[in-house]
Amino acid sequence: MKIRSFKKQPKKARIEIIPMIDTMFFLLVFFMIATLSMSVMRGMPVNLPKAEASKSDLKDDISVTLSKDGYVYFNKQEIKRAELPTLLLAEASKNPGILVMISADEEVSHGNVVELMDEIKTAGINRLAIATKKKDKKP
Repeated sequence: MKIRSFKKQPKKARIEIIPMIDTMFFLLVFFMIATLSMSVMRGMPVNLPKAEASKSDLKDDISVTLSKDGYVYFNKQEIKRAELPTLLLAEASKNPGILVMISADEEVSHGNVVELMDEIKTAGINRLAIATKKKDKKP
């Protein structure tokens, strides 16, 4: 009769990967939400018109907002319309390649927006953009 040894052999070490995957998904979701909250919104809240192609590029640009009530905002600060050319000239002298982002409420008349664009061009600023919202695609 043979005598068997009852010594337990050590088990091989295993790396449990499931908790690591859970942690990675948690970190992914956390950073996605944190990134969304870090985005900067420039300008005053107005009801923007909708467009098919809408692109946001935030740098050290100027934001000029026209509200439906006729108020003018320069980088979120309410100003008188007569002060705008002076402020634009000052910004153009600091940075000749600066971009002016026009945010006009969709109820603002086309003529007011064109007058604003003329004032921007007169100040020597050649780069301007008009803020829009992305259109909802309906089938």
